Amino acid sequence: MRFPEELWQRTGAAHALLIPLSWLYGLIAGLRRALYRAGIFRSHALPVPVLIVGNITVGGSGKTPLVLWLVEFLRGQGWRPGIVSRGYRGAEGGPLPVTPESDPAKAGDEPVLLARRAGCPVWVGRDRVAAARALLEAGPDCDVVLCDDGLQHYRLRRDMEIAVVDAERRFGNGHLLPAGPLREPVSRLDKADAVVWNGGDAGTASGRNFAMRLVGDTFWNLLNPEATAGPGAFRGLRIHAVSGIGNPRRYFAHLRELGLEGVAHAYPDHHPYRTQDLDFPDAEAVLMTEKDAVKCAAFANERMWALAVEAEVDPGLGDAVLRILRRT
Repeated sequence: MRFPEELWQRTGAAHALLIPLSWLYGLIAGLRRALYRAGIFRSHALPVPVLIVGNITVGGSGKTPLVLWLVEFLRGQGWRPGIVSRGYRGAEGGPLPVTPESDPAKAGDEPVLLARRAGCPVWVGRDRVAAARALLEAGPDCDVVLCDDGLQHYRLRRDMEIAVVDAERRFGNGHLLPAGPLREPVSRLDKADAVVWNGGDAGTASGRNFAMRLVGDTFWNLLNPEATAGPGAFRGLRIHAVSGIGNPRRYFAHLRELGLEGVAHAYPDHHPYRTQDLDFPDAEAVLMTEKDAVKCAAFANERMWALAVEAEVDPGLGDAVLRILRRT
């Protein structure tokens, strides 16, 4: 069991002591939102539009692939985006620029992945307002800011909120932290401008709801990133698959869809990999996500491969984004 993620998918006797703490958490979170709405807590605007991509649950839901999709979409429409993020267990100090060569232990694994894939400025910092201002000062040609995982960071004023939901895990047992995975009540989605269902089908797309799925069948080698291979290169080999993302089952299911079977190793989201975590003497191939690869590159060998994925998103989301940007 991956504690506490698996525990949050059900409700049992063990939750009896935690649910009152969830009520207290919800009261504090609601009071904080109200103070920002009333202007008692001050939010700060930027001189460019701000798009927030976040979620209401703890753990990954597919935000990073969606941010990459939005960067490409906006660039195709003539915009010059930049990205700000807190950086998980990284960027504990002031604003920090992130490059493809940045240390994920300092900048965070997802920001480094964004820097490698997005081709636009990426800055991290505990204070997203300060990080965004630093980004704009360093790159004044940036004309729209994407905030990765900033739904609850109300100090940063936003022009559009996009909430991402894992369509498989949804909202777990429906309780707020610490009894469940919710950072905010499910009703919070009613305030978002768009809700993107990662893994949702076409029927999910209606009104403010948009479907998204992750696709990809090309692996790249961690030791030699220029070397790529399709699924056929691994069929018949002894495979070990590792995944340290919010929903590891989705990655393992993706591999099975590609016709690849092996020993699955699920790690907690943002797991800080060490050499011994990937010490599989019988493995002929070790397959992982790109997010895992960011942290494993330092001790990679020729058997390690990462699966590159892209987000396929209902095009209606792009239309919704442009409508809001035209109003700013």
